[in-house]
Amino acid sequence: MYMRTWVVGAALVALGAGLTGCSGDSDARAGACADGTYAWSGVRHTEKVTYLAEPITIEKPTASYKAQLNVIDTVVYHQTISPRPKGASSSDVLASLGTYLKLDGPAGGSSGRINTSIGAGYEEGTGLEKGSYYAWGYVNLVDADFTYTCGDGEPAKGHVRSWDKTGSDFRSCAEAAPSDSGREAAARRCPTGSRAAQEA
Repeated sequence: MYMRTWVVGAALVALGAGLTGCSGDSDARAGACADGTYAWSGVRHTEKVTYLAEPITIEKPTASYKAQLNVIDTVVYHQTISPRPKGASSSDVLASLGTYLKLDGPAGGSSGRINTSIGAGYEEGTGLEKGSYYAWGYVNLVDADFTYTCGDGEPAKGHVRSWDKTGSDFRSCAEAAPSDSGREAAARRCPTGSRAAQEA
C-alpha cells in the first residue's frame, strides 16, 4: 500500500500575448456587464512533471518512507487569458472556468503562478514491500476556449491557460503508472525492465 498526497496550487507557462492579472480587473469592473455569460469548449488537459525524487530502493518491508522531491526544472508557470473580453474581469473568467470544470473555486486558485525552482518538500509511501519505487510532483494544465456574451452585444471569443490541480505521488515500479506524469516519472526513475518503465 502507499499514500498519495495532493497539493493545491500551481500555474501555467505564459506563452504568447494576453497575460492578464489583477491589475486589469479594476478597469473591467468599471464597465462590467451585469448579465455576461460564458460558453466553454475545446478543453484540453496536459500533465507535467514538476519535481522528482531520486530512485528509491526498499531493501525490506517497511511501514513508511519519505522521499525528498527535488527540483528538475526552473519553469515559471502563469495563468493567461487571451484576450480578456471587455466588461469581464480576469477573476470572472477564471471563476466561470472553475464552475465549468466543477472545481471548488476559480481555475488556478488564488496563487496565479508557480516557480518550479522552489523546493516541493517530500512525498510519503506507507506499507511498502521490498522493491523499487518512484515519487514525483506534477501540475495538471488546462487549456480552454470560451465565448463571452454581454447582453445583446457581439459575442467575444478568447482562450484560457490555467490548471485544475497539482499534487505528488509515490508508486511502486512493479505497477503500471497511474497517469501521464507518472509514466514520465517512471521512465526517468524506475529500473529498466520494470513494469512501470516498460509501459512509460
